Amino acid sequence: MANSGAVVYVVDDDEGVRSALKFALEVEGLDVRLYEGSKALLAEQDLPLRACLVIDYRMPEMDGLELVHALRMRNTNLPVIMITGRVNRDLHRRVEKLGVRCLLEKPLSDSQLVACVRSALADR
Repeated sequence: MANSGAVVYVVDDDEGVRSALKFALEVEGLDVRLYEGSKALLAEQDLPLRACLVIDYRMPEMDGLELVHALRMRNTNLPVIMITGRVNRDLHRRVEKLGVRCLLEKPLSDSQLVACVRSALADR
């Protein structure tokens, strides 16, 4: 079942991860846009209302939480799924404070990722 008009924005500095996420989400009928870093996404002027973000936590120019904060400051309140190689209590606390919808640890389960994305888009 495709989410008509919905877009999933994937922000990750690792090209292999971006490609794998794109494949996993497109197989499910989702429209996916890829960005190699925070600055590339922030350069977008208008993000659609029917969208969600899949953001890597560790990126060189700006980490995922800093990106979420920058988007919130621009009144962009899209649901966020944060992915990371290592989850700890401090990160859990910080993502909850910013309202991140899901925090997923790599290696990702495609089914878990798709479930988080579908849930995020259903609320849009």
